[in-house]
Amino acid sequence: MHNKRKFIMIKGRNIVIVGLQPWDIPIGSNCKNIAIELSRHNKVLYVNAPLDRSTYLKDRSNDSVKKRVRVIKGKETGLVQLNTNLWNLYPEVVAESINWINSPRIFKMLNKINNRRLADNILKAMNLLNFDDIILFNDQSMIRCFHLKEYLNPSCFVYYIRDNLSTIEYFQRHALKMEEVLISQADVVATNSEFLADYARKFNPNAKFVGQGCDFSLYPEASTVPVADELLPLPRPTIGYTGFLTNLRLDIGLLEEIAIAKPEWQFVFVGPEDDSFRKSKLHGQSNVHFLGNKSPDSLPGYINGFDVAINPQLINEVTMGNYPRKIDEYLALGKPTVATATPFMEYFKDYTYLAKGKEQWVEAISKAISEDTEDLRKRRREFALSHSWTNNVEAISDLIESSEKINYH
Repeated sequence: MHNKRKFIMIKGRNIVIVGLQPWDIPIGSNCKNIAIELSRHNKVLYVNAPLDRSTYLKDRSNDSVKKRVRVIKGKETGLVQLNTNLWNLYPEVVAESINWINSPRIFKMLNKINNRRLADNILKAMNLLNFDDIILFNDQSMIRCFHLKEYLNPSCFVYYIRDNLSTIEYFQRHALKMEEVLISQADVVATNSEFLADYARKFNPNAKFVGQGCDFSLYPEASTVPVADELLPLPRPTIGYTGFLTNLRLDIGLLEEIAIAKPEWQFVFVGPEDDSFRKSKLHGQSNVHFLGNKSPDSLPGYINGFDVAINPQLINEVTMGNYPRKIDEYLALGKPTVATATPFMEYFKDYTYLAKGKEQWVEAISKAISEDTEDLRKRRREFALSHSWTNNVEAISDLIESSEKINYH
């Protein structure tokens, strides 16, 4: 978070973290980064979501499911120490799959049973670790952790919102109403966008935008990052994007218009494509290059080969409230960056070029190329590096401490 105020990290506390993403998820996770950062000065128990009955029946051959079954059957310990102050709990219970139930009364009854089983398992682990007077941190686990404030009795309950989940069908039946209740019950609500903070403040005045963390260990000074070999033969300028290419988030029509209008520009897309991108006119353009999915540690070499980095998002419910972490990655390498003028991109307006429609986009990319200087590159990098996980968690810590001071008085 770019803020001149210096926050102080909480220290010496016992923290239980629950959420939607397990520790062994194969992709990156905000919650895991937050847990690691908190564990530098606190004891942290990171609780995986329990194995649900449907997954147990359908995916028995999956290695992660096999691991959970061994734990449930008592053949393997569910409490794993990850570092000196950080533990990961694989729950020893199966959660019944109940989201399909239409009856609110029956759903609530069964969900309370699921929650009680999980809470008992967490309490067992807390007892082994001598955890008391805990801070409970819930990363948008609306259903399976709905009753944990009641069952675990934390001294502080933090609800963390990093995604607008209202567009996802699974959450629309029961979870969104439950989230409103959890927000209202929380001592503090931390969000990674002002859009989500505004949403949360409808139910809790103690909701605040705390920024977003980013791991910059792969993003040193641009001068030390070799350009990817695949980009070296391409004519300049090169306009590039890294990330999943999906029509749920990106404006394919806009990209087609720009690529056709500016045949002298080379457009490079690094990442996997959905069917809409694979079938798009972009594949018929000689100045458009799809390089496929790349390993995370190779991405800086591709970004460093871009003359301009882009994020051509659609403006919809999916993109309006989400923090675009790739912008920090672009800026960390000092790259001139053009992005769709979504509401949240106002946060980056002093360090990026914002545009809507083909004409504005062509103009913005042209300016990004012509106006680039070494001083601007340094300013972009400095701004991006202010969004470290340390700064992000310190902002969350400040919310917790402020809330506890109010509660104590």
